Amino acid sequence: MLRRQKKTFIGEYTVSGDKYYLDEDGFYVYAGRADDMLKVSGQYVSPFEVESALISHNDVIEAAVVGRKDDAGLVKPHACVVLVKGSVNNEEKKSELKDYVKNKIAPFKYPRWIEFVDELPKTATGKIQRFKLRENF
Repeated sequence: MLRRQKKTFIGEYTVSGDKYYLDEDGFYVYAGRADDMLKVSGQYVSPFEVESALISHNDVIEAAVVGRKDDAGLVKPHACVVLVKGSVNNEEKKSELKDYVKNKIAPFKYPRWIEFVDELPKTATGKIQRFKLRENF
């Protein structure tokens, strides 16, 4: 059996690599892939959670969040955002979106950088290709 299979199949269980957390109502909430999680300020951040906050804004169609190191070498969230046609994509919009995310989820999870893009790289099945976004950093 290959090394990767040994890590994936443990006895009768399958380790999918997906992360979930238990909310206050006792429901499991999907937090994203384990290998996509970011450790920010000593706490794990789900890119999925940050993306969900961003796309709940009326001017955002899609968003993808990846880790990026700051000048001190610490990982922080970097968001690539597709805006609704006609939305202004300037520094004020970036500040607005950062503040919006801070009010939706824990403030330390907000994206330190926001980059406006026309589209996100995707697979043939429509999944975001995060590795292509990470290549830029």
